[in-house]
Amino acid sequence: MRSTHSEESPPTSTRLASEQLRKTCDPQQFPFESTAEITPDLRIIGQPRGTAAIEFGINIASPGYNIYVLGESGTGRTTAIQRFIQEKAGVSPVPDDCLYLFNFKEPHKPIAMTLPPGMGRALSRDVDAAVESLLKRIPDVFEARTYRDAALKIQHQLKTDRDELFQQAQEKAAGLGAAIVTTPQGLQIVPVREGKPVSPQMLSALPDEDQDLWRETELALEHVLNETMYQIRMLERDSEIAVGELVREVGKSVVDVIMDELTAEYQEYEQVVAFLAAVHQDILQHVELLRSATEDDPATALPRELFLRRYRVNVLVDNAELESAPVIVELNPTVSGLLGRMDHETRPGGMVSTDFSLIRAGALHAANGGFLVLRAKDLFTEPGSWEALKRVLIGAEIKPDDPAARMGSAAFSLDPQPIPSDLKIILVGPPGVYYQLFAADEDFATIFKVMADFDESMDRTPENEMEYAVFIANLCMEESLSPFDRSAVAAMVEAGSRLADSQTQLTTRFGAIADLIREANFWAARAGRETTAQEDVRRAVEQKIYRSNRIATRVRENIRLGKHQVSTGGTAVGQINGLYISRTGEYSFGQPSRITARVYAGGGGVIQIDREVELAGPIHNKGVYILTGYLGGLYAQDSPLSLNAQITFEQTYTGIEGDSAASTELYALLSSLSGVPIRQAIAATGSVDQFGEVQAVGGVSQKIEGWYEVCAERGLTGEQGVIIPADNLDDLMLHDPVIQAVREEKFHVWAVETIDAGLEILMGTAPAEIQEKVRERLSRYAQVWRDHHSNI
Repeated sequence: MRSTHSEESPPTSTRLASEQLRKTCDPQQFPFESTAEITPDLRIIGQPRGTAAIEFGINIASPGYNIYVLGESGTGRTTAIQRFIQEKAGVSPVPDDCLYLFNFKEPHKPIAMTLPPGMGRALSRDVDAAVESLLKRIPDVFEARTYRDAALKIQHQLKTDRDELFQQAQEKAAGLGAAIVTTPQGLQIVPVREGKPVSPQMLSALPDEDQDLWRETELALEHVLNETMYQIRMLERDSEIAVGELVREVGKSVVDVIMDELTAEYQEYEQVVAFLAAVHQDILQHVELLRSATEDDPATALPRELFLRRYRVNVLVDNAELESAPVIVELNPTVSGLLGRMDHETRPGGMVSTDFSLIRAGALHAANGGFLVLRAKDLFTEPGSWEALKRVLIGAEIKPDDPAARMGSAAFSLDPQPIPSDLKIILVGPPGVYYQLFAADEDFATIFKVMADFDESMDRTPENEMEYAVFIANLCMEESLSPFDRSAVAAMVEAGSRLADSQTQLTTRFGAIADLIREANFWAARAGRETTAQEDVRRAVEQKIYRSNRIATRVRENIRLGKHQVSTGGTAVGQINGLYISRTGEYSFGQPSRITARVYAGGGGVIQIDREVELAGPIHNKGVYILTGYLGGLYAQDSPLSLNAQITFEQTYTGIEGDSAASTELYALLSSLSGVPIRQAIAATGSVDQFGEVQAVGGVSQKIEGWYEVCAERGLTGEQGVIIPADNLDDLMLHDPVIQAVREEKFHVWAVETIDAGLEILMGTAPAEIQEKVRERLSRYAQVWRDHHSNI
């Protein structure tokens, strides 16, 4: 909120005492000597809103109440999810098994089926055993004498009937002076004279009348022979039918017994009975194929082994071993990983094909009837996975993916029946993804109706400080670490505030806190202590910084060697030390940059060089425009601003973002306009509004420490310090060296509310005097500008 002070009001600023630079934690407040005295308690700490949302989402059974858990990594969201899900799953029933079966009516449409847990495995085992029994017993029954005699009788009858028909044809031929003889070319009709066949040469020597008579006789006998052959084919067909009926009857005597026994075991399952009836009928139709281990299916030319797959049961999900509802965490949510897939194989002849037995389960199948946890980062890096998941949640059914058909590399695919879905999805991801989905995807709000928001910090109260002690005790117990004494717990609380960048908050990124606990335990063990102490926590913090600050050290070295020009003493007009944050992985540090401003007559206004060369981001550019608003509001009420002002971050070659240097740029600009020099021993940070109020910024502790380290390397003079926004007072959690230097008055930290207050510290001059000098300069520029235009 804008302050109401007038221009005549004295500027407000505060030089901070060392006690204000960090909120300490008194070890004596804890009612224990070490965490070994604390009773373990596995409750989730500092996330009442997030845990309430998860508990609600898990327990409500209505459609669409899937959960998106948003929050940064390490805030306890994964622990909370696991705990609540395991509790809910533990009292939820084990879901049914999922199966795929061969469809005897439409083979390309496998049948989906669900059975009580364990029944899928039992059905598969029983069907395999029945088929194996048939493969052993069917060949035996066909070796029996009764079958062989019956088959021989059919064959003998066929031979007798065939011989009789042929004999009748021969008799008709003999009556006409001819005979039917067998030659390599087949049956032929030849003339007979005196009981002997007439050769073609003799036939051609006969008179023409005899030859014409023979041709008539031959034509008549061909009709007789054709009719005879037709009747023989009918006899052979009837014989084949009789043999087939015999085979089926003989096979039926075995098949009926085995299949009827199997069906009787599953009478209460209507779908299973229907499937077994189809198997029963199909086996009877293919008994001949089951007689021999070498025959192929005559209809499909499939080897017998492939043909027999149709009688198998593909148990997609076997829940026989589960004691409660499944909880699946899928870290590779590809389309096939979620939906399952259809594998393909190369069949005889080189064709790539598939069948129902090659359908594989996905994470959605495995979690059906329970819970599936996905990471948004994993889901949205896999093409098509989000759309696939949406289809399942909207349609409430799971249909396997066919990657080969999708990529056009398969000649044959399937259209399996979908399996009904009934599961709870928990999607874990950062807030940005949630808000983007909510805005861009119209389906998102209907399928993820529960938002579980996990905060990165909690209030620093005595109760929550005690919660830190409980967390430490839990981790020490779970991982067999040495207990922490009360001084170490206090140090951990202060580290928690440091990570939260606040004296009034504690971080809830318990992943980072847990790492610090482990590392402090390591240093305690290295020192030979059985209980972790305050010095071990502080050493863990120091060592963590040391492992990560190589680049920060190199930056300071470049400043010390003069490669990066930064002044820590003296004065200069239009020049100030700004502070910004750099990050290398999880480590962030403050570093200074010289900001300069040059002004001259003209009409271009304030020009930020970094913006003009596209090194500055939109938020930083916004801060530059605010400077123009401040100047216009304070100095251009009676005449327009007539100046060119160029501002830049010197020796900065990477992108600049954020508005935390806006006040610093304004200080440099006002110094250049007024001609009053700035003390180079002081660095500054802070955003600013158009009314000249200094506003809070991020990373204030790191910025102060970054400037302190530069000054300390060059030698502290007692003049150096940092100006920060007063609104950042509660964010200070500085390290001991800075606090000690402030205590000894070798270094200073000022907190200001307004630009005027900062100017007085930086320039040692009353703000009113500086304003007067700026007005004089701007008035002179305005006159120069008017004179220039009047002469054009």
